[in-house]
Amino acid sequence: MTQKALAGKVALVAGATRGAGRQIAVQLGAAGATVYATGRTTREARSAMNRPETIEETAELVTAAGGIGIAVAVDHLDQGRVAALVERIDDEQGRLDVLVNDVWGGDPLTTWNEPVWEQDLDQGFRLLRQAVDSHIVTSHYALPLLIRNPGGLVVEVGDGTTDYNAVNYRLSVFYDLAKWSVNRLAFSWSRELAGHQATAVALTPGWLRSEMMLEIYGVTEENWRDACAREPHFAISETPAYVGRAVAALAADPNRARWSGKSVSSGELAKVYGFTDVDGSQPDAWRYLVEVQDPGKPADVTGYR
Repeated sequence: MTQKALAGKVALVAGATRGAGRQIAVQLGAAGATVYATGRTTREARSAMNRPETIEETAELVTAAGGIGIAVAVDHLDQGRVAALVERIDDEQGRLDVLVNDVWGGDPLTTWNEPVWEQDLDQGFRLLRQAVDSHIVTSHYALPLLIRNPGGLVVEVGDGTTDYNAVNYRLSVFYDLAKWSVNRLAFSWSRELAGHQATAVALTPGWLRSEMMLEIYGVTEENWRDACAREPHFAISETPAYVGRAVAALAADPNRARWSGKSVSSGELAKVYGFTDVDGSQPDAWRYLVEVQDPGKPADVTGYR
């Protein structure tokens, strides 16, 4: 992929405040795209996530990477705000080439290893609203603009491929349902977009070294390997830039339609497109989980990154 392969292209990354969404926006910018980075946390106000990362910072990183970053505060469950966002993109750019549905915000709402009768229903339904309904609302308003020009791309960002999630319970009924649903949405969009020369793909990162995950393990990106003493399988983890490069590669691929309706991982796409994580490796986390971690084998990433 050339450095400015996406020059002249316009992207909306819904849920770009931090983690995968932030780096998806940045890597699209590095390829030359104009990126609308949305989220609920701004320099003036924090969302319920109560974290310091802001959409303004994301937009600045996009611009620094070589693109044009535009921060817009949006709650993607607010239909009026989403409609206004898409109208603004149309007014300012007249097109939308890439839509990334990455809205999540469910970490504070997730209860692990508890049966449904011991979970808070309001909290669980709120998780589903944020993780699934927000993607549907955004697609409802954004897809008419995306299909105006042929070659559009929709990426649904989740956790786990369809194959993995089909046979593994994700430790909470609400989390499990949310991550299954996101992948299914990509399949649905692929069918609805088939007559409009547009592609929809479900994409999962591996074990993501997000800002929150690094804090959980008490490390930074510079010394992240120290966390392997506590959790040896963390050796397979990847930076958010890796999945960001996966999205940029998809967006720059003139044959991206071959992926439409499919569920893929950052590691799978790295093998096809040749991109690497920031350290030059190509971690294949989901194959590692199936072949090493889930069977209870000792941590050994040889051949997996």
